[in-house]
Amino acid sequence: MSSSSLIGGKVCEEFSPGYYGICTIGGMLSAGTTHLAITPLDVLKVNMQVHPIKYSSISTCFTTLLREQGPSAFWRGWAGKFFGYGVQGACRFGLYEYFKKVYSNLLVDQNKSLVFFASSASAEVIANVALCPFEAIKVRVQAQPRFAKGLTDGFPRIYASEGIHGLYRGLIPLLGRNLPFSIVMFSTFEHTANFLYRNIIQKRKEECSRAQQLGVTCLAGYAAGSIGSIISNPADNIVASLNNKKASSVKLAVKKIGFLNLFTRSLPIRIMLVGPVVTLQWLFYDTIKIFSGLPTSGHVTKDIEEDKMAERHSR
Repeated sequence: MSSSSLIGGKVCEEFSPGYYGICTIGGMLSAGTTHLAITPLDVLKVNMQVHPIKYSSISTCFTTLLREQGPSAFWRGWAGKFFGYGVQGACRFGLYEYFKKVYSNLLVDQNKSLVFFASSASAEVIANVALCPFEAIKVRVQAQPRFAKGLTDGFPRIYASEGIHGLYRGLIPLLGRNLPFSIVMFSTFEHTANFLYRNIIQKRKEECSRAQQLGVTCLAGYAAGSIGSIISNPADNIVASLNNKKASSVKLAVKKIGFLNLFTRSLPIRIMLVGPVVTLQWLFYDTIKIFSGLPTSGHVTKDIEEDKMAERHSR
């Protein structure tokens, strides 16, 4: 029984304009809400990156911020998180679905990993151009309490003093962080979902219940988020340093932070952040797709029945 028959008719056909619209809205809602929810942890992460001597551990950072700035400090930059990552999620998920269809048609005989890489990279470039101004303001607001209260006063202040350059100062390291993350995330998700359906559940996706499909989504999402956070951690430290003017260039940021610290600084809290957040994003995203009568995410290379027939013939 297919997911669409479980919930009624489809809202639209796959790969139609309506389908990409639902994917875009799903990406926006899932990314915006989950990033909003973990704003307090993001505040801790950014402050540990920008002020590593003062905030040497998660507990020290939490108690010091609470004592010096009060509970409201943990929600600084919430608007940048919600709107910025909402826009990024809309582009990341919606355009990934679009580019995956385009590249699947162009690269018919190529390895599917190449399709996943090309699709996620193409979508992520556009998503980061949209995100960058929000990220610049968010990081500055979180690490510099006297700079601004949020988007409404932070945006005009940066633009007036630094122009477009100030809003896009961190674009290259942002791409350096999010491009590898997105490529690894989508590819890991696709391959993990494929592995779970073929080797663990051993049923076609369409034959699985909604609970089983969403279970696969959560497991694949957690694997994708955790691996992606490790890959992208060095660039995340550079983004925080540049946006808070701790360094004027990527080269100086790397030198000041230290090569080893690029990989280790704030990594535990990033894994705490990114793994569950990406899991929830995929869960919300696929839930929206299910209630629209559409299949959940994840490419399955072959039907289970075809694999079993091939095994029988080989014997």
